[in-house]
Amino acid sequence: MAGLKIVLREYELLDGSRKVLVQRIGDGSIIKRFERTPLPIKASDVVCPHFLELKWATGCPYDCAWCYLKGTLRFCPTGTRPNVKPFDKVQEHVRAFLDGAKSSEELLNSGEIADSLMWERAESPFSKSILPLFSVQREHKLLFVTKSNSIQHLLANGYQDWAVISFSVNAEPVAQEFERGAPTVQQRIEAAAKLSKAGYEVRIRIDPMIPVLSWQKHYAALLDNIFSKFRPARITLGSLRGLQSTVNNASNKSWVKYLSDRSSWGKRIDLDIRYSMYASTVDGLQEQFGYRDVALCKETLSIWNKLGMNYRSISCNCIP
Repeated sequence: MAGLKIVLREYELLDGSRKVLVQRIGDGSIIKRFERTPLPIKASDVVCPHFLELKWATGCPYDCAWCYLKGTLRFCPTGTRPNVKPFDKVQEHVRAFLDGAKSSEELLNSGEIADSLMWERAESPFSKSILPLFSVQREHKLLFVTKSNSIQHLLANGYQDWAVISFSVNAEPVAQEFERGAPTVQQRIEAAAKLSKAGYEVRIRIDPMIPVLSWQKHYAALLDNIFSKFRPARITLGSLRGLQSTVNNASNKSWVKYLSDRSSWGKRIDLDIRYSMYASTVDGLQEQFGYRDVALCKETLSIWNKLGMNYRSISCNCIP
């Protein structure tokens, strides 16, 4: 443990304040802060807070058409196939963080470059390997970001105080066309509802939204489906975006036809269409369900302003 240095850095946050936070543990191969998005200045700049990653694995078994991992992992020998790092090394870095990080509450994101629940059916499930380490303290938690419905170990063990579970879902036609390898939307929502009932904090990501034919009807139906089963702790919305590396390495490029605008985070759906999709969803959440805990994911400053939403007080998927 003595060999793992905790590197701190002062960051300027979206709200204008400054805070000293953990930048990385050791060489940053396991725990490192995501800081590729500078503070937004121009209208086309992307709003994204700097969150802490737990890089326990790479890849995903579901092969969604637009998956950014196709570009991010293009030089990785295993590509987007699930590749788990040695658990003893992951545990060592997590212990170093939990023992030595004296900064404010952190939510370590285990699903930025891997599906967080992709290893739950293995002999040594990720959740059973990592969450007991968090149980010795009350300050920091682990974020699981997933399209999986493999929740058996989370239900069987008392990890509610140390885990936040975020399910990525989409409108049915979108999922059927572009997320063919993943569990169905219904299976994901039912898994989310079970965890919520068991006392877990459960968040929902509706991302990437796509303006398919009759999209208003399909996304309204998705909201009805979610709220008929449970009430999410937080909902984050995002729309289709494609870095050039993702487009270049995607085998199915049929989704690229929806992209026309440019931003600092790749090509995007037309701004006015994105605004319409977000406004319709935000209004539907407020009017139908009295729900206001909504934020946007990697969206431009112009969209935040057009929606009248305050990005400086962002409460999105990847932060506490």
